[in-house]
Amino acid sequence: MLQSLISAYQTSVKGIHALHPLFELVVRCYVAWMFLKSGLVKIQSWDTTLMLFEYEYTVPLLSPYWAALLGTAAELTLPVLLIIGLGGRLSALALFIFNIVAVISYPDISPAGVQQHMLWGFMLLMLFVYGVGKWSADYFVQVRYINNRRS
Repeated sequence: MLQSLISAYQTSVKGIHALHPLFELVVRCYVAWMFLKSGLVKIQSWDTTLMLFEYEYTVPLLSPYWAALLGTAAELTLPVLLIIGLGGRLSALALFIFNIVAVISYPDISPAGVQQHMLWGFMLLMLFVYGVGKWSADYFVQVRYINNRRS
């Protein structure tokens, strides 16, 4: 009986393990979409974005213009790289840092907003630490080009 329980457990673990690539892709897409949406809103009305960075967001060390420009560029490029999984760990780390700056820069953020940013931060940190998974350009490049060089 114990052997059949162990066998059932091992089978279920294999099934769960097979879901890892899908889970990693879903996490990448979800967290990337949150930042990409924000970037798309910013480019819809650049004058409003500049005004927000001048009067609402207090980004340390940058002028409002440069903060708006660099922040919008980050929100439009890094999520796309994260979804594709190209430079996935670096994209996740950059968005993790960007996420912290976003929370620090907006003094009127609500407790619910802080909770959202914490969730995104943990997701990004997980992707940075564990990688972006098998369903990514990074994995394809590693298997196709880097592992072939070692052979």
